[in-house]
Amino acid sequence: MNKRQQLSILLRILLPGVILVGIMLGSFQVSRASIKPGTSHSYVQAVVTEILTDYSGGRPFNGAQTVAARITSGVWKGQQVTLSNSNSYQQGAFCQVGTKIVAVVQSGADGSLNGSVYNYDRTGMVYALAALFVAGLVLVGGRKGFATLWALVFTFGCVAFLYVPLLYRGVNGIWAGTLTAVMILAVSLYILNGWSRKTRCSILGTTLGVMISGGLAMLLGTAGHLNGYHASDAESMVYIASASGLDVATILYAGILISCLGAVMDVSVSITAALEEIRAKAPTLSLRELVRSGLTVGHDMIGTMSNTLILAYTGTATGTLLTLYAYEMPYIQMMSYNAIVIEILSGLCGTIGVVLTVPIQTLITAFVITRKK
Repeated sequence: MNKRQQLSILLRILLPGVILVGIMLGSFQVSRASIKPGTSHSYVQAVVTEILTDYSGGRPFNGAQTVAARITSGVWKGQQVTLSNSNSYQQGAFCQVGTKIVAVVQSGADGSLNGSVYNYDRTGMVYALAALFVAGLVLVGGRKGFATLWALVFTFGCVAFLYVPLLYRGVNGIWAGTLTAVMILAVSLYILNGWSRKTRCSILGTTLGVMISGGLAMLLGTAGHLNGYHASDAESMVYIASASGLDVATILYAGILISCLGAVMDVSVSITAALEEIRAKAPTLSLRELVRSGLTVGHDMIGTMSNTLILAYTGTATGTLLTLYAYEMPYIQMMSYNAIVIEILSGLCGTIGVVLTVPIQTLITAFVITRKK
């Protein structure tokens, strides 16, 4: 590896880091109104040491329990606390001696501790899964795996410190989503491939594809009187908007735009890479012939990526689909049911973006690689 290659790799590590630090510093300047309940309780990790009362019948999601637990984190670490446990579907846990839990604890006027079981402590499982993911990525992907991991870290940083703060400050969801998508796209492709011709073509094609999906979702959503106020978490968003500049109406379109970014990026990069390879093997091919080859490659990708998007949205709507099936909801009612129409809008607009990205990316890449230097 020569010095130029070493410098290129170093820049692909340092420049995204500098950009991410700048984004983080900017997000720290956003002032947030405190809307959380004004209570003195704390969430802590604990381990159940004794079952004091048990009305669960030995079954999860049944009856209630009172347990003694030893706190393993926070300012009360090492202390014992008595906890009530609802053992319900959404909150609580089926406790046995040794069960690791997360508890909501507060200190009484006399200094005694009391509280309730919030849920199982799943942090160990999450850390183990993350370690397995990183190990698999690095062992199988090698140097490319490290680059992919760094790109994922940057992506998460952009979502947490750019996308969410922009929405919180009241930036239109389409603009916030577009800015975040372009930032993630440009830097991720730079980390993976450097500032190459393939990277530049992929950035342009993906940006156009994502903007088509987001713009189409906004256009059709407006025509169908559908926006963020119809989402399942609209009440929480309205409450947050009362203390911030959040534009609830455009959150729906921002989510659609971000959710289709990965699929559109995959299509763009694959078509660009395929055309680069074809051009290298057959440098005499004309623009028309390259376009035809790119479209042939893209036809197969359309089917798989369309299925990927539709199945992803279907997976998130499984509960809704079961509700429709069980209650035998009439077709007219179903087509006016907000949750279903939102999933249809999201899935089809994202898929249309993928489909149109194929000819767009093919034309861009074929033009660039066939033009005279």
